[in-house]
Amino acid sequence: MAVAPHALASQSALAVLRDGGNAIEAMVAAAATISIAYPHMNGIGGDAFWLIVPRRGAPVAIEAAGPAAARATIAAYTEAGHDAIPIRGPLAMNTVAGAIASWDAALHISKQQHGGRLSLARLLRDAGHYASDGVAVTFSQVFLTTTKFDEVAHQPGFAERFLPNGKIPEVGALFRQPRLARVFELLAKDGLDSFYRGALAEEIAEDFRSVGALLSIDDLNEYRPRVCPPLQIEVEQGTVYNMVPPTQGVISLAVLGILERSGIRAVLPDSADHIHLCVEATKQAFRLRDAYVTDPAYMKVTAESLLSASALEALAKEIRLQTALPWGGLSKTGDTVWMGVVDAKGLAASFIQSIYHEFGSGVVLPTTGLNWQNRGASFSLNPRHLQALQPRKKPFHTLNPAAAKFKDGRSMVYGTMGGDGQPQTQAAVFSRAIWFKQPLQQAVSAPRWLLGRTWGHSSDTLKLESRFPAATVSDLKQRGHEVELLGAYDETTGHAGAIVRYDDGVLEGAADPRSDGCVAGY
Repeated sequence: MAVAPHALASQSALAVLRDGGNAIEAMVAAAATISIAYPHMNGIGGDAFWLIVPRRGAPVAIEAAGPAAARATIAAYTEAGHDAIPIRGPLAMNTVAGAIASWDAALHISKQQHGGRLSLARLLRDAGHYASDGVAVTFSQVFLTTTKFDEVAHQPGFAERFLPNGKIPEVGALFRQPRLARVFELLAKDGLDSFYRGALAEEIAEDFRSVGALLSIDDLNEYRPRVCPPLQIEVEQGTVYNMVPPTQGVISLAVLGILERSGIRAVLPDSADHIHLCVEATKQAFRLRDAYVTDPAYMKVTAESLLSASALEALAKEIRLQTALPWGGLSKTGDTVWMGVVDAKGLAASFIQSIYHEFGSGVVLPTTGLNWQNRGASFSLNPRHLQALQPRKKPFHTLNPAAAKFKDGRSMVYGTMGGDGQPQTQAAVFSRAIWFKQPLQQAVSAPRWLLGRTWGHSSDTLKLESRFPAATVSDLKQRGHEVELLGAYDETTGHAGAIVRYDDGVLEGAADPRSDGCVAGY
């Protein structure tokens, strides 16, 4: 079974599974396809993160956060007259793209440990086809091209790729990306490592020079992803896993740990109590994030220490059931795609791929057609800041794919896109499906909330989908929450998904009606 926020990606994964591929191979195919089908949300000019979870044995994490360029210094920006890193443009594209390296690392694990045997050409076939022959433009792409037009339309190469005939494409129009079709052909022929060390890398580096980016061939040559154990936390039902820093995976786990200690299972599902506890747990966890989480080489505490029982208990004690605590956190924005795959042997992959803001830096490289990420715009030019820019430092990431193994034999992969919303939507899905035993699709489709900012919104309010009962909204306001109502199924709250594998091999999947995705299984 596979789930993705675009149906073509789910089907690419399923086709690989039918051809005898494992979950990792299927995920690479899905990742390649969605980079073409949902290009405003992700791409191979961005980063990626994996949790690979075998039915038996320890899970493995792949952290592919691309570090800052060697020439990306605070002085480089201040001497150019900037007091902050630009959100768009060549100076925003100051970190290596780790996605392709993550695919390569995952496929090595696939071959060495899980019998992977399909060729790279097979795994990239669908993506190459959709890039060459075209995909239908989604409403999501049109909406974000329209709303972000003034930020990105004038960036180098943007119009050539994203504005065919000089116009925003219409929903359903055939959208071709021939330069990326060629890139996938080169990757299939020369191998994924050629993105960093090979003829393709030389082309990308020449593109860097032509647009005036700080990145160079040396930055590509030196990059390697990190393969390591994931973070984990024990809950009564089993073990939950998430990504290591520089991502906020530790915060998603902390939210669950705080909730379990706050009496979450004693309240009614989807009630004001349920939402309030999740929001207040989020506030406590975000305090940890803003104080400590960065590139682990620069962290003053270990991520594991933030998940200690004593630390979580202390944070849970700060929560008041009838009163909302003040929210003065530092909101994190960003968009991405989350996808999940589980194969016939129970091997599971939870995966996230991102270019940070919609369309990333807005810069499209002239030869390769790569839309490069702007993840490094999250660095600070204040040398005393936790996220202070340093050459080769990894930027903070909101991205965090999740997974769990339960004592009753079930396993689950789940996740979402959306900045601040990722830990919150993970908590919504987990609490509904596991603590409140709701059907998985109900847990994903039910009305959601989001505290703080996310892609497309700049306010720090508690945002509620309009399907919540008026009495629930009123109750939350009375507790002191500043509430803002969204649409009934609002993309602001993310594109979530999940797959549960039962001990007998039965699979249950859920795709988000807020996305263009589906669950595909056989």
